[in-house]
Amino acid sequence: MGEELPECVNPPKVRPAGALTGKLTPIELNYPQQSFDTTWFAADEKSAQARLRHFCQYDVANYDMQRDFPAVDGTSRLSASLALGALSPRQCLHALLKAHPDALEGKTGAVWLSELIWREFYRHLITYHPNLCKHRPFIDWTDNVQWNNDSAALTAWQQGKTGYPIVDAAMRQLNQTGWMHNRLRMIVASFLVKDLLINWRQGERYFMSQLIDGDLAANNGGWQWAASTGTDAAPYFRIFNPTTQGERFDKQGAFIRQWLPELTDVPTTAIHTPWIWADKAQRTIDYPRPIVDHKLARNQTLAAYEAARKRI
Repeated sequence: MGEELPECVNPPKVRPAGALTGKLTPIELNYPQQSFDTTWFAADEKSAQARLRHFCQYDVANYDMQRDFPAVDGTSRLSASLALGALSPRQCLHALLKAHPDALEGKTGAVWLSELIWREFYRHLITYHPNLCKHRPFIDWTDNVQWNNDSAALTAWQQGKTGYPIVDAAMRQLNQTGWMHNRLRMIVASFLVKDLLINWRQGERYFMSQLIDGDLAANNGGWQWAASTGTDAAPYFRIFNPTTQGERFDKQGAFIRQWLPELTDVPTTAIHTPWIWADKAQRTIDYPRPIVDHKLARNQTLAAYEAARKRI
């Protein structure tokens, strides 16, 4: 078999103009709409292709170094165009290889290509395992986990009021823009499932209700990865510490300050634990204390998963 790259499908030919036969009554669509920033998210095919070319030519070289830092514009922001079908994965592959022919050899652009492959992997996975479309986990025994039915904690997470700055800033970005940085998606998903022990399906559902780049397969795959219920071989004790994640990927708190103006006066050295600073400085801040202790929650989650595994 050859090793040729998949070709891009030619665009369909324009149909000849002519009157429609039969009586057709157009149905009025009453779909809720909200404005979004077209400078960040291409709203049409032409703009999406232009953004793709620009990213591959100028920005993909720094993608692997910048993609994890939410305060930096280091991602392609093409996910919405892919989700809508304005761009295809094949177009992305061809544009990347045109700018960087050695991407397939692990050189410039390889990391971004791997993210595209993950997206396609989840799409294939949900096709060959249709139970994933039916709210089922890929790993059966994880359905035995006894989840917390805590509506107050779920609401705090949704509204960005958990007391953990990086989590709250991420959720507010999602609520206000309809998009969230990928590193932050992993952090907030881990927090919901592993700190609050809330069913991952609640997070999956909320994300799809908010994301302008919402994609069933990718969203499901991401949430099952975070919940350790999916295909990834890493064990169930993969648990992110929300404080250290913030310190690592938003060290100076630039992203946090952008979305949490109530923490403006908090020193940079305390931006990830503002409640500790407020107590020591005898200051009052309009920001909640953590709704859960991470260390305690981690132990409880490990116990819950271990108990579920033993019930096989």
